[in-house]
Amino acid sequence: MEDIGQYTIAHQHRSQTDIQLLIFDFDGTLIDSKVDIATSVNLTLTELGLPCRSPEEIFSFVGDGVKRLLRLSVGEDNLTLYEQALRAFRGHYIAHCVDTTKFYPGIDAVMHHFSDHVKAIATNKSLDYTLRILEGLGRRDDFAVVECPQDSTELKPDPAMLLKILHTLDVQPEQAVLIGDSTNDVRAAQAAGVKACAVGYGYGNRDKVAALKPDFFCERPEELMALFRLSIPLK
Repeated sequence: MEDIGQYTIAHQHRSQTDIQLLIFDFDGTLIDSKVDIATSVNLTLTELGLPCRSPEEIFSFVGDGVKRLLRLSVGEDNLTLYEQALRAFRGHYIAHCVDTTKFYPGIDAVMHHFSDHVKAIATNKSLDYTLRILEGLGRRDDFAVVECPQDSTELKPDPAMLLKILHTLDVQPEQAVLIGDSTNDVRAAQAAGVKACAVGYGYGNRDKVAALKPDFFCERPEELMALFRLSIPLK
């Protein structure tokens, strides 16, 4: 047993959980993208004649989609520039989204270990950015489904994206796990009826994540290989 934030949870290494589907969050779970995001935000602010923000402040805005990221970055006093900021950010981020972004150490081993099994992504990131990064890193084929929000109503913690993935892959909720670093991920998993596995290496607030009592917790990606046994390989 290990203390995580305000509660205690078993790693369950000795008894692997059988599942059919691994669903991953993207930023802060599979990829470390925060530097490229911060760079693109500050290029946007500079283009609009607004003061740059510290990388740490921008990092705290990540997780709820690009619209909230830009709204917070522009600031309440400059919301008349919000739509312009969205357009400017798109160009900057598409150009810079794989400058430094990479998979977290250990993710390659996880992808190899589960290479014959079904994996999906459910992210609040826009589809064009997500695919650009996956293709830039040469990993698009690792995932059977990549689900991104069609509009703001589908952003996690809403379970809509998870339910779409389950329907597409014909997997029952209890046979899937969502792996993510934030409260949005845990809440979405719980709302969809899938297992929630929180990670301790991403951008999320550990205490807030712990308070939601996810089913599993891992400090390093490699621990996923000990936590889960996928029962059905790709057809």
